[in-house]
Amino acid sequence: MSIEQAPSQLRRIALSGSDQQAQREKLLGNSAEQFLNNLGGATAIFLEGENTETTRVLCTLLHGNEPSGARAVYDYLHSGQRPCTNAVFILASVDAATTQPYFSNRMLSGKRDLNRCFKPPFEDEQGQLAKDILGLINELQPECVVDMHNTSGSGPAFGVAIKEDTLHIALTSLFTNDLIVTDLRLGALMELSEQDVPTVTIECGGPNDRSSEIIAQEGLQRLLSATSIFEDTGESYPVKIYHNPIRLETIGDAEVAYGKMTSGAVITLPEQAEKFNYGTLTQDECIGNLSASGFISLSAKDHNGKERLAEFFEERDGGLYPKHPLKVFMVTNNPFIARTDCLFYFIGE
Repeated sequence: MSIEQAPSQLRRIALSGSDQQAQREKLLGNSAEQFLNNLGGATAIFLEGENTETTRVLCTLLHGNEPSGARAVYDYLHSGQRPCTNAVFILASVDAATTQPYFSNRMLSGKRDLNRCFKPPFEDEQGQLAKDILGLINELQPECVVDMHNTSGSGPAFGVAIKEDTLHIALTSLFTNDLIVTDLRLGALMELSEQDVPTVTIECGGPNDRSSEIIAQEGLQRLLSATSIFEDTGESYPVKIYHNPIRLETIGDAEVAYGKMTSGAVITLPEQAEKFNYGTLTQDECIGNLSASGFISLSAKDHNGKERLAEFFEERDGGLYPKHPLKVFMVTNNPFIARTDCLFYFIGE
């Protein structure tokens, strides 16, 4: 096991087939948590493949409270397998993930959301780490990049990309049969596709769902064992495409509550709001209870910046209701995420 200290925030660790098993086991420890502690910070791990001319990249832990990708990487390294091509695992927010309780912090206090930092300016610590990750990927010129996440609430897996072509659909199909294609640009890693690096975000499902770990593990196995991911660009993949979901947000990071209404919250969702991630919301389903100024404190702008709130939602008897059937994604029961990011994404059906 050789360790290179790169002149950046991103450490580099190369694990070759000649490494002694004892050295590798020392790095991995007895659990994913111990493995991350041993890394000590943001790290890129290099594995040599059977085909050394091609490299595939998996990035995970952009958010420290999303463990499925890190656990999948740990299990893969622990198995001692040799990938079909060179593989690089980027584990980003290790500091946040290892701040106890483990996997409970999306980012450390006062830090920006790392998955909003992959565009200039790169002035702060998070921006510099994002720049380092982009620099490494540019150096590697990989065949593809997978950015593995958990959804902020329990729900089914899906992929997200900014391009709808056979390359992105084929890559998504290794993990899930649902793909969201968006024109929204937030500074996410998947926007690398604009530089002709096929990149998809894979949302494995909720961080506490056993199914999420299975999707991450099995998808990673398929990614690194396939001789060719894009072998037949004319092949029809069983992937359903959804276009340009809209984010339902509060204006000015207004408060969101769950279960019991509080005086400061503009909207109060059910304690089990994650249930909305399954199936379709109908016009008869109350999404949440609104305060007196709740409706005008919400925003639903599309990728062109056009406000669409009144087109899709209405206030009825003090509650928020859909005007039309909606497919929703990433409903969270975390008030911090709901306030600072969004309540959920939705698509009109």
